[in-house]
Amino acid sequence: MKIAVYPGSFDPVTLGHLDVIARGSKVFDKVIVGVLVNVDKKGLFNIEERVELIKRVTKNLPNVEVVSFEGLLVDLMREYSAHVILKGLRAFSDFEYEFQMALMNNKLDPEVETLFMMTSADYSYLSSSAVKQVAKFGGILKGLVPDEIIPDITRKINEK
Repeated sequence: MKIAVYPGSFDPVTLGHLDVIARGSKVFDKVIVGVLVNVDKKGLFNIEERVELIKRVTKNLPNVEVVSFEGLLVDLMREYSAHVILKGLRAFSDFEYEFQMALMNNKLDPEVETLFMMTSADYSYLSSSAVKQVAKFGGILKGLVPDEIIPDITRKINEK
């Protein structure tokens, strides 16, 4: 079974993330979406909320599983017997950092390979940070995130 792990903070999940998850689910037998607990960042959504939002928007993809993790990505990969890290690239500027991470993960576990998947051109400008900025200033989120989570984002922004 070919299992890939798609890691990220997903705060919040965007249509760009969902594009990579859906396309990855066609390439791999199983895609584990690994939602990173980043102790150095204060997110808009807590880890449980991020996992729940991604589960909600991927419920139609039966070979996608959403889990949270902290620590090393290679440890999560061993837990699920995965050998491929799936990473979405929006632009060339993403490549340098992601390439360094790929080399580090391969150094930590030589069995691990990283597959870079170009984000659809429709979403190449999109990031969770940009979504939060748009939401903070009352902009329209339609076309940036899945429709069903727009109320969640709006509610969280208004709480802050």
